[in-house]
Amino acid sequence: MAINSPVGGVGGGGVPATRVYQASGATPGGAGPKCSACGHEVDQSLPFCAYCGAKLEAPVSAAAQPCPKCGTALADPTFRFCPNCATPLGKGDRVSAPHEATAVFSAKRAAQPPVVLVVVAEDGTKGARHPLVGEETTIGRSGADICFPDDVYLSPMHAVVLWKEGKTMIRDLGSRNGSWVFISGPHKLVDSDLIMIGSQLLRFRRLGYPGPHPPEADATRRMGSLIPSADIACLSQLRADGSVRDVFHLSPGRDVALGRDRGDWVFPYDPSMSGGHAAVKSEDADFILADAGSRNGVAIAVRGDHQLTKGSKILVGDKLLLVETS
Repeated sequence: MAINSPVGGVGGGGVPATRVYQASGATPGGAGPKCSACGHEVDQSLPFCAYCGAKLEAPVSAAAQPCPKCGTALADPTFRFCPNCATPLGKGDRVSAPHEATAVFSAKRAAQPPVVLVVVAEDGTKGARHPLVGEETTIGRSGADICFPDDVYLSPMHAVVLWKEGKTMIRDLGSRNGSWVFISGPHKLVDSDLIMIGSQLLRFRRLGYPGPHPPEADATRRMGSLIPSADIACLSQLRADGSVRDVFHLSPGRDVALGRDRGDWVFPYDPSMSGGHAAVKSEDADFILADAGSRNGVAIAVRGDHQLTKGSKILVGDKLLLVETS
């Protein structure tokens, strides 16, 4: 026997016989399991790949149950959590993933406010009731929470009614015709206020006090009315296109009555205006708007957030809405 002959014997050509090693998990013909990291065939009885050191996955039975959340096949039926998405596993029952049942916060999902907007007809009868849907309830002609698709005076997104900390407010959303709140008592006018009396739109403007005229060099007295001595504000009548038609000036100490056929400024062509509809009273340098018991009321255009109370009436487009509590 040759000194370097292998224990397994020598082949016919003098080449030592090759010992074949077959892994316990492998199958003949190269169909054994492979490492998912490097692709080499591996012995699944071992925890790690002998070529790249990657941890080997446990063999999965064809009858393994899928995870109810992500569908991953579960190698062990005793698993309490899915190894892929960590979903808690029950005995055949679907268990919701963490946070799946938790609703995302939204103002519209907040507690429903105890406020209802009631449509009021021309004869004063109450119609449809529209509860607020949350902290923000939009009103418009299309796509709004409270929708009036047949109202051509209403913008698609006209106004929003806000409910926060027990207070109800309305905000105009840049609508074509504005949002209006009817006054329930005296209202102090501020510069650029828009007023609706009947179907007339009036704009209140501050003019300021005129400066003194310098004396003439030859002491000649000027002609002209001395009373009233100064006009410090005015009311401008607006057409539908926004242009100004008539202007009525206001001065300290002078009250002005407005109506269809009675008062200092009359509008005989407006059938929606009462005979004596409203008044603007002078209080020092301020001017106070008041309803004179008219049938259709006096409204102020909303600027910013305007607070509403129970019984408030608002006009959006052609819809008169009454604020009630549910």
